[in-house]
Amino acid sequence: MFGWDRKSTFSGIVVGLGTLFTTEAIFGEMATAGHLWFDCWNVLLQGGWTLFNQMPLLFCVALPISLANKQNARCCMEALAIYLTFNYFVSTILGQWGPVFGVDYSVEAGSGTGLATIASIKTLDMGIMGALIISGIATMLHNKFFDTELPEWLGVFSGSVFIYMIGFFVMVPVALIACLVWPHVQAAISAFQGFILSAGTFGVGVFAFFERVLIPTGLHHFIYTPFYYDNAAVNGGIFAAWANILPQLAADPSIALKDAAPWAAYTCPGWTKVFGSLGVAIAFYMTAKPERKQRVKALLIPVTLTAMLCGITEPLDFTFLFIAPGLFVVHCVLGALGCMAQNLLGVVGIFDGGIISMLSWDWLPLWAAHGLQYAISILVGLCFTALWVVVFRFLIVKFDFKTPGREDDDVEVELKSKADYKQKQGGAAGKSVAQSKDDERLVLAENILDLLGGTDNIIDVTNCATRLRVNVKDKSVVAPEASFKAIGTHGLVVQGQSIQVIVGLSVPQVREKFESLLKFESLL
Repeated sequence: MFGWDRKSTFSGIVVGLGTLFTTEAIFGEMATAGHLWFDCWNVLLQGGWTLFNQMPLLFCVALPISLANKQNARCCMEALAIYLTFNYFVSTILGQWGPVFGVDYSVEAGSGTGLATIASIKTLDMGIMGALIISGIATMLHNKFFDTELPEWLGVFSGSVFIYMIGFFVMVPVALIACLVWPHVQAAISAFQGFILSAGTFGVGVFAFFERVLIPTGLHHFIYTPFYYDNAAVNGGIFAAWANILPQLAADPSIALKDAAPWAAYTCPGWTKVFGSLGVAIAFYMTAKPERKQRVKALLIPVTLTAMLCGITEPLDFTFLFIAPGLFVVHCVLGALGCMAQNLLGVVGIFDGGIISMLSWDWLPLWAAHGLQYAISILVGLCFTALWVVVFRFLIVKFDFKTPGREDDDVEVELKSKADYKQKQGGAAGKSVAQSKDDERLVLAENILDLLGGTDNIIDVTNCATRLRVNVKDKSVVAPEASFKAIGTHGLVVQGQSIQVIVGLSVPQVREKFESLLKFESLL
């Protein structure tokens, strides 16, 4: 979401390493306050907490990056200003009329009170969801009114100022509605979270299933975010609580992980990302047609390594999600079962990401004390990889799913080249094969543009972590998904006039090339 997965992975690594190197049980006297070693690492550790401590503000600013149709940077500023205004309105309303809304505003903000402190404002605890709602409203206002022509004598209020003026007055009823409705929403969310927390291992499976199965909708963020970074499972969020307890776990091998931190069971989806992704990739390769195995291997190796090492699974998931949605549901069920098995083994910790995250949060700092348990958990994970291979291979063959390498026909697509682009510019024709990553992205962007129906069919373009999001005028002229796969993308999602091209982690660079092509074509 807005590249958050990658940013939080990096921050998680910094926090994990910082915690490791400031753990006295591992580094002895060096890891005590006042020692140069401790003091230097503590600086990095505290900096690593930045993203986790400022989640609502960061999510508020991040949303317009993907959804604003123009002037994204200005929209980020507008969203932040409107979000802070909203919270000041809520704070004042509850401070004056809290009992009317069933809120005791006199209590100190914190877990279980329904209140939180955001940018030093005591307000409703709406968490990440509140930030996304208000930022979404701000972005909608920006897209609709940013280019509004005001009379010349009001020209000083045009652009971002005009958006903030509208947002200011819109936030008054929105704040009232939030005060009226959100306490009831909190109760419903708490009930669902309470069910998951009270259901033990089964609850872990339910959590893991919904975190995976909601990926196509993007709503999976609303499943894990309250647990990881808010107070759903433990005060301060699982990441913060795990970092605090890590030195104690490293110092005492007799402490059972699950007994010390039962709330850490819900950062389990990483088991699916590591062992499930490997099993899926092997099954795809095994069931591909012999003549296409090399091409499939070239596709699968980078996306599988991305999933296993970094925990970014979208490129792999989208290679089969829309081709065989039933297979994706099975993938989610197997993932839930794998997480339940790990929970029964008593293995808990920060297992939300890939191998890099697991190394920094769990295996490196705790292997000396709990290595045997981790070794067993890895063996169990590999057993589940074998289960994934067997189940997926059986289902793919049984139902003839058109997974990578099993398509009925090769799709012939007239691909653009760097030479074509240079000829359009009037420059010397280059070689037909891209010579650098920059060239490859330019070629890919031009091929995508061509398959989307050309410049005249494009309304606007944005991107998320792995997808190029394009609104088109006429979706009937957009090429089929197989054509997009033939040029090197991982798939296509069509939702009305909104087209999402699954590019992968290089999507920001591809979008830059795509936009440069749009500007160039508009000048011709």
